[in-house]
Amino acid sequence: MNLRAATSMSRALVIALLFQIPFLWSQGTTVHQEPVHAQASPAANPVCVEPAPLFSAADYKGPLHKLVVYFSRKPEIRTVHPIRQGLTLCALDASEKFHLFKQDSIEPTNFVGAALDSGLAQAGDDDPSFGQGAAGYAKRYGATLADSVSRGFFHTYLFPVMFRQDPRYYRRLEGTPGARIGHALSHAFVAESDSGRRMFNFSEWLGTAASATLSNTYHPGNSRGIGPLSRRVGVSIAGDMGFDVLREFWPEIVHKLKLPFKDRDHIAVLPDPQR
Repeated sequence: MNLRAATSMSRALVIALLFQIPFLWSQGTTVHQEPVHAQASPAANPVCVEPAPLFSAADYKGPLHKLVVYFSRKPEIRTVHPIRQGLTLCALDASEKFHLFKQDSIEPTNFVGAALDSGLAQAGDDDPSFGQGAAGYAKRYGATLADSVSRGFFHTYLFPVMFRQDPRYYRRLEGTPGARIGHALSHAFVAESDSGRRMFNFSEWLGTAASATLSNTYHPGNSRGIGPLSRRVGVSIAGDMGFDVLREFWPEIVHKLKLPFKDRDHIAVLPDPQR
């Protein structure tokens, strides 16, 4: 299959997936309606609460404001911190999971990271059929962005809706560094369900496998077969585990870098009544 045919096929598949969003959205919303009704009765289940953000962009007035805010905000988008014992965090319905996917996908840091990754790929002549020069770089840049979007779609929206799983990382904040690192690394295997129970992290493993498989349609240089696919999945999951460690210690890192963000109280707040 030549590059043009592969690219056309990948675009068609992405379009098909996006056309399924309204159906999955409605299905996820329908499934989620029962817990919402249960929450309405205090005797059956107390009203859920939402966490306040740890940082506010309005607190930073220093130089390079937008760059610092974008850099500091990225690890926080899909992260929540602990709440008081006895309280329950509000689950995300299908539309909110899609909004989270969209918000995370359009972060400017994604485009900057894709530019750097594409430059490294060009220097290493990855996907040699893309060629060199501006045209080759543009193809690598587009493929890298497609990788990022497809991972977010499977990790944050599609599989979390299918398995009723919370796609967010639950920061621990307390305990020894070793315990916190262990908590962060375990997130690749254990996640929170929409009902607040612990469950296997299907979204991490199935989402990574799905995005790696899809990437073969527009990365003609990828080695085919179960072995190469498994290695790419393993490397990707290892990267996610490292990012979870970064998210766990992000408040300390921000303070270490002397960025003037104010700590927020780790207190949950009542949800918007329009939820």
